[in-house]
Amino acid sequence: MFQELLPASVFAALLVFVRIGAAMLLLPGYSAPYVSPRLRLLLGLMIALVVTPVVSPILPAMPESATALLLIILGETLIGLFFGTIGRLYLAALTTAGMFVAYASSMANALTNDPSAAQQGSIAGSFLSAAALMLIFTLNLHHLMLMAVVDSYSLFVPGQVPPIGDFADMIARVVAATFLLSFQIASPFILVAMIFVLGLGLLGRLMPQMQVFFVAMPLQIGIGLVVLAATLPALLRWFTDAFENAFVPYLAL
Repeated sequence: MFQELLPASVFAALLVFVRIGAAMLLLPGYSAPYVSPRLRLLLGLMIALVVTPVVSPILPAMPESATALLLIILGETLIGLFFGTIGRLYLAALTTAGMFVAYASSMANALTNDPSAAQQGSIAGSFLSAAALMLIFTLNLHHLMLMAVVDSYSLFVPGQVPPIGDFADMIARVVAATFLLSFQIASPFILVAMIFVLGLGLLGRLMPQMQVFFVAMPLQIGIGLVVLAATLPALLRWFTDAFENAFVPYLAL
């Protein structure tokens, strides 16, 4: 019945589009709210049409029942969302790092709209997210994400049951790794803030009548901006290396 309603070539393109489209729902840059959904849909369809002839030998035959077709589509969607979640978690690490930086620089109450997260966030987090997203496309890491999704056909064969347990374990590892990454990115600010607060404590003991936190807040903001300007290249390099290493294991090298 499905052979009459859905030709084999259309079925293959649809199956590839499900995995790639699901990944593009969450991958950094492609899933940004300011990207037109129609453009995102068109780009996913074009990539699927290009990739289909390459992966068609390993695609399963058209199922005989609607239940089997639905299970295959659900499996492909899960695999695509897995890759998209990895990219999204690494980008979210910059938002967490930005909050660390904001607390260390007395800018925690200065919130702004974060376009990559589509919500309010710290100024430092929004800046780091925008800068990292620009570097992802400048360094062609967006190609690396798509290559990982395409090469995943040799690792996660369509039509087979996805390793859901391994997916859950890997996501848990990525969450731990991204939290550590966010702390590493914010570590210069945390170290400077600790030294600065210790100095304020000594100053408060020497001059009890002085409102040290009120007087020192502008200085703390200025020091935070100086540290950000001095360490920004190294911080972004650290992030791009970690982002690249997250997708390299899935490449068919």
